[in-house]
Amino acid sequence: MKLRQLRAIEQLSGMEYGNAGHLGIIYLSWQRAACDGKDDDSRLMEQWRRFAEGEAEAAFKDFLLFEGMHWMNDDLFLCMRLPGGRRELLENWLLELAHEHTASWERRFLDELPAGDKTLWKRKLHAGFSVVAAEPGQAEQLIGYEAMKQAILHGRSAGAMERSLRRREIDRLLERRQIHPVYQPIVSLWDGAVFGYEALARTDSRQWFPGPMELFLFAEQEGLTYALDRLAREKAIDGCIPLNRNQKLFINVMAQIMEDPGFSPGQTLSLLEQHRLSPHHVVFEITERSSIDDFGTVKKALEHYRSQGYQIAIDDVGAGYSSLQSIVELRPDYLKVDRSIIQNIHQDEMKEHILGTLIQLAFKMGISIIAEGIEREEELEKVRSMGVHYAQGYLLGRPAPFA
Repeated sequence: MKLRQLRAIEQLSGMEYGNAGHLGIIYLSWQRAACDGKDDDSRLMEQWRRFAEGEAEAAFKDFLLFEGMHWMNDDLFLCMRLPGGRRELLENWLLELAHEHTASWERRFLDELPAGDKTLWKRKLHAGFSVVAAEPGQAEQLIGYEAMKQAILHGRSAGAMERSLRRREIDRLLERRQIHPVYQPIVSLWDGAVFGYEALARTDSRQWFPGPMELFLFAEQEGLTYALDRLAREKAIDGCIPLNRNQKLFINVMAQIMEDPGFSPGQTLSLLEQHRLSPHHVVFEITERSSIDDFGTVKKALEHYRSQGYQIAIDDVGAGYSSLQSIVELRPDYLKVDRSIIQNIHQDEMKEHILGTLIQLAFKMGISIIAEGIEREEELEKVRSMGVHYAQGYLLGRPAPFA
């Protein structure tokens, strides 16, 4: 077993004998929320100590790289002696190992607490890790201090390890361009023809991002919105079949992207030309994941698009951050009414009234209505009878790649 561990870590790190090694630290600390009281929970901390020491011993007793554990007050540090080689690979390896064990320990420790203790225990487990090079001649104590400090900094917020793994995953997706588009038809309710397709981003890996919503929300938190949005737009155009003269390709664009000073719409035109498409085929579907702070900047970007022949739609009307202000300020060509309004509209007078109001507003502004999330024949018949122009939903076609 130890021989297999050695071979695995040597392959992982690209180890060369004679190179300086690394010190790896896994850090665990239960911390109170700022608003918690100061009730005495020393008994529970002692219970955690016994539990953590037992779990660490069971997990790492035959682990060749494990050097031991020690406590500093109530903080636990697990020490690993790692070989030389690429630090990035070693960090990835230790991050996965640390998350696998610490997430399991936290869950099982809380599950084993009696109901009364669970009420008293108002702490969150902070877990971090670090990998520090052990340079020749450097004092062992200083190396250990630096590794512990970095592990504490990494684990200063609850969920830090999972966040690091999610960040690594999104970096990999962007670097390898591992997003693929699917297309959902938008059908004309006048003649039943396919009016266009909405391009939707998908990934093959669902471990850290179950769906595109989670992926884009995390990208926003990490400052990667622009990079992910651009990649999704490029993939949507790359995967699109030639459209008929009057068909449209609806591409999602976050409104906040247009507030970015580095936003450059010229790349989209270049891509379209490569695929023998023109701007008149494209509708930019404005999605608001947070309220728009600067309508002036967004309107300026949209005017640039419109001058080239693109059209504009506002997504999720009736839900989320989409508002009447967005409609008035941005003057879109299409309003996409959210499924929360369309679902069971044939049985809900209030939803019917809301849609009727949007239809009247759209008529006065020269805007077309698209009903999203159609899943039942009754919903389709209702929106058609009310004068909705287009519809989209599983009843009419599921998202899929072009054959």
